[in-house]
This record gives sequence, C-alpha cells and structure tokens, in this order.
Amino acid sequence: MDLFDKCENYYKKVEEAINQGYYPYFKPIESEASNWVTINGEKYLMLGSNNYLGLTNDPRLKEAGIEAIRKYGTGCTGSRFLNGTLDLHLELEEKLAKFFNKDDCIVFSTGYQTNLGIISALVGKDEYVITDKLDHASIVDGCRLSFGNVKRFLHNNMASLERVLKSLPKNSGKLIVIDGVFSMEGDICNLPEIIDLAKKYNARVLLDDAHGIGVLGENGRGTAEYFGLESEVDLIMGTFSKSFATIGGFVVGEKKVITYIRHNARSLIFSASLPPASVAVALKALEIIKNEPERRRHLWKITEKMRKGLKELGYDTGNSVTPIIPIIIGEDLKTLKFWLSLFKNKIFANPVIPPAVPPNRSLIRTSYMATHTEEDIVFALKVFEKLKFEEG
Repeated sequence: MDLFDKCENYYKKVEEAINQGYYPYFKPIESEASNWVTINGEKYLMLGSNNYLGLTNDPRLKEAGIEAIRKYGTGCTGSRFLNGTLDLHLELEEKLAKFFNKDDCIVFSTGYQTNLGIISALVGKDEYVITDKLDHASIVDGCRLSFGNVKRFLHNNMASLERVLKSLPKNSGKLIVIDGVFSMEGDICNLPEIIDLAKKYNARVLLDDAHGIGVLGENGRGTAEYFGLESEVDLIMGTFSKSFATIGGFVVGEKKVITYIRHNARSLIFSASLPPASVAVALKALEIIKNEPERRRHLWKITEKMRKGLKELGYDTGNSVTPIIPIIIGEDLKTLKFWLSLFKNKIFANPVIPPAVPPNRSLIRTSYMATHTEEDIVFALKVFEKLKFEEG
C-alpha cells in the first residue's frame, strides 16, 4: 500500500461533495469580517463568526495595527525566547495579568499553541491531565504532546469527574483542563463543582476561556468572573481570535508557574513571535472590553432574542446559554443539506459533524456578535421559519 492511497480516497469524497453542492468548507470571503459579508459578489448574514464583540472592523483597532507596523515593522523574525520579544509584548502581558487579577502572563502566537505549550510543559511522567470529553482539539493535542497520563470524564458530569479523580494516586500531580464555554454546544462548564473537586483531590485547574472572555462576567473577564471564582482558578487561558479580533493566545496565573511555562513551552520557544500589529490590536481590544460594557449588553440582547425565536420555531438548541447557539440535527448528510439551504437563503453558518461533535449529534453552529442588529435577527428568524415550514 502506498502512503498516499488514503489521500486519493479522501479526495474522491471531497470532490463528490463539491460536485453535489454541499461542500461547506473554505468558502472565500471577499469583505471585512462584519455582520454581513460578501461571497461571490453577494451579501450573506454572518452567523458563523467568533467575533463576539464585533471589533474586527473597528477603526480604532485598525489604526492601532497600522501604527504598530509603522513603528515595529511587519514581524519579529524570531522566537519570544530569543530576539522576538518587543516592549509591546511585555505591555500586553502586564495589562492582561492586571485585568485578570493574576501575577503574571505569557503571550503565545495562537490560542492553539497556548494550550499545546501549557499542558505539554506542565504535565510530565507519572502525572495526570484530566479533560472533559468535549474539550477543544487544542487541549486534546496538548495532552498528546505531554508525557503524562490522560484521563477523560463525561461532558459536564461531575460524578464522572470525581470517579476519575478518586481512581488516581493521591500524591500524584493532577491538572484538570476544562473549556469555560464549549465551542460547539454553547454551554458553560460547572466550574464551582470542578473547583470543589480539585481541592478535594489536590488537583490544579486550567480554564480554557477562549469563548468566554469578553462575553461573560460583569467586566468581561469570562467564566471565572461569571461564577465569582477568579481567585480559585489556577490558570486562565484565552485567545485573541475571538473577542480580541486578531490572532494569538495567552495564559495568566501565579508568577512562578508562568515563569516555568515561559521557559519550557516548546510551542512558545520554537515558534515565531506574535507580530506587532496583532499585539497592538489586542491591546486596543482589551481597552474596549474594559471600557465599553454596552457591547456585551447588546450582544446578550441579540442572543436571547435569537435563542427564544429558534425555540419557538421548534429547533433543538441543546443546553446553550451563550452567544453560541447550535441547531442540533443529528444526521451528517441532513446537517449538510440544511447548511446548504441556509446558504441559498443568504445565511452563512457552520455545519459541524463528527469528530468535532459526538456521533449522531451533527449540528449547525450559529454564533452572534455585538454588531448584529434587530433587523439582522428578524431576517435570520424568517429564514429559519421558512426552512422549518419547508422541512415539515
């Protein structure tokens, strides 16, 4: 058997999906990432973005990025560990640590690399990393890169988590890694009970709050603030590719722990530094998150109107309580066909099939932004009503 045989077989499946018109991936967008986008010269309502605060086309962020390029150039040409650290990186780290009420912070080039770096650096031989079965792929891959033992518990099931923790050696190092907001289902982790169990079984907690920061909590500090547990979470990880409207990732925590990660995370040490423009944009976005809570209020108003409307139409939105609202369909092909119907009706959403979700739980992932208007939501609900009528 030739190594590339599997590629040919997969290629045939993709070509078949393209020829039949229901291939949904790599759609080229010809405009800025706003509530409406242009594809093939036509306008589509964007219900598939992680741009929760709608900042990607904010003039202040654009200008911050332009000014950073003027001063620092287009890149850092090296690793943070060697020649790739700017004063701008240190300013961002200092302000993020202060924002989250933590001692220290380290910034990575992507959110994916952040989880890879943290987990693989901290969890070693004869130690354990414990994850929710629906945790993000970056957490899964970070576990694979570590030399530790990986244990999983049933999604948001605290009895399952306790069974796992109880089975582990008492004196072993343990890290519970949990999504704050689960990116496909839109539900929130049971952080209070996770913290209680971590204390009971002498485990540490890493909270991946990529989809919570900027959205949850009175000040936008995410899931830990939402539950009033900021001081109880050991490490909070976030990304700049959602509410911060650029790219990159970070982790905040105790100074000695962040120092250890800074000197041992391979995805930081052996990867090029976050470019100046992205750092400057993240700094400006952080300022807006802190000073413009009205964005969050509008986001939640839009979200609740859409969730209520979908439920009244009879759609299954699962356990979502965030601006990520899934339409759970079940069958893979049926999900792809429904995505195509939405697309034909000028709505851009994301079809999600296994392995990104469990088998027989394929869904359309919709998500909402502070820049969506009441008129946008009325338009979207009319389309969903039309498709429900046609389906029924």
